[in-house]
Amino acid sequence: MTQVSLVDLIAGARAGSLVSFPTDTVPALAALPEKAELIFAAKQRSQDKPLILMAADAEDLWSYVVGSDEEYKIWRSVMEKYLPGALTLVLPASGCVPKRMNLTDSMTIGIRVPKSAIAQSILAQTGPLATTSANVSGQAPLQTMPEIAAQFPDVLTLAQTECQGETPGIGVPSTVAKWTGINWQILRQGAVKLEF
Repeated sequence: MTQVSLVDLIAGARAGSLVSFPTDTVPALAALPEKAELIFAAKQRSQDKPLILMAADAEDLWSYVVGSDEEYKIWRSVMEKYLPGALTLVLPASGCVPKRMNLTDSMTIGIRVPKSAIAQSILAQTGPLATTSANVSGQAPLQTMPEIAAQFPDVLTLAQTECQGETPGIGVPSTVAKWTGINWQILRQGAVKLEF
């Protein structure tokens, strides 16, 4: 079991290691976008299930998406209303997104800004990370750092002692809303109820 300090976790993520840390929903498995294959391998995840790009601030995500001026206005208004928070927006991807994050549909990318001080602190220092829930595919998301360290001994997992004072995640995955070019399509109803 590899539970590490915040400093070591950030250094590990920046060096290309697979890491795990709490968020406002369920704990994340995360890696640099260009190392996304580490997540698929650890989770035994099907290649047709895309990953989410998570960042400390919405501004860090704009270079990964592409749209018209009108679309940017719509997306920005939704982000300002719901982010940071338990909402993932699936938007048209720019050429900046590594193909390995979304092998079956490189035209879109899911983006999210967690409402979690510890996640934001990590992401502010690593830059955007490819993320998904910490669990083996098909199983329920793990909820605690010790559970994750036990199931994924090769992952740099944030030590429980580093999580003191952090509001626990709600245990429910984020709502996933996809932009269709005209409006939003809910792909997964999670913690946030999107109002159009």
